[in-house]
Amino acid sequence: MVIGVIPARLQSTRFPNKILTPINEKPMVMHVYDRAREAEKLDDVIIAIDSTETEEALKQYKPNIKMTHPDHLSGTDRVAEAVKDMDIDVILNIQGDEPMLDPSIIDQLVCCFDDELVEMATIGSRAIGNSDYFNPNSVKMMINENGFATSFSREIKDYQIGAYYHHVGIYGYRKDTLLHFTMLDQSTNEKNLNLEQLRALDNGIPIKVAMTDYPHRGIDTKEDLKQIELNK
Repeated sequence: MVIGVIPARLQSTRFPNKILTPINEKPMVMHVYDRAREAEKLDDVIIAIDSTETEEALKQYKPNIKMTHPDHLSGTDRVAEAVKDMDIDVILNIQGDEPMLDPSIIDQLVCCFDDELVEMATIGSRAIGNSDYFNPNSVKMMINENGFATSFSREIKDYQIGAYYHHVGIYGYRKDTLLHFTMLDQSTNEKNLNLEQLRALDNGIPIKVAMTDYPHRGIDTKEDLKQIELNK
């Protein structure tokens, strides 16, 4: 069984109430939810919320929601709480600020787990431009010849065209790997760069990368939202 979970923390640091910001009169997170439900390889999708305000705002749309503890340090911790008592094989952590999410990349990510040796996987995009290299909100990644991530960074000093890919922040985990990951202490690299995937690399958890040409970016700031609205 494969479940997609959208961690939906209301008070985002850079953009409070971001997940409830309306796009075409519907909360951002509901666009993500509806698109995720179009994926063929997900058995179910859950929005893991942390407030009654979110619950009330989403009630009319009748999504599958689960209340989680408000004090989680990361979305991954919230996802783990939502699924810890469920009998499932693979969990996808789907970011709630990807309103242009393409369901096909979810299916592509799930397919990574056809290889029984894959413990954790994510998405890398070849659609990366000059603005991405100098934007700390656009996470860059490098991969090896076997298709596994070797590094993630926000800022790079000596970029080489073709050496980096844009990281699309969607993750897949086997359940045991997810629960193990959330028991690990934050690594120094993770703290310094505010990138929790570095905790996996720093603890020897390999991250398989499914490559795509997916061009869209998550909504990190209100300016990003304006660009989405201009192109909707």
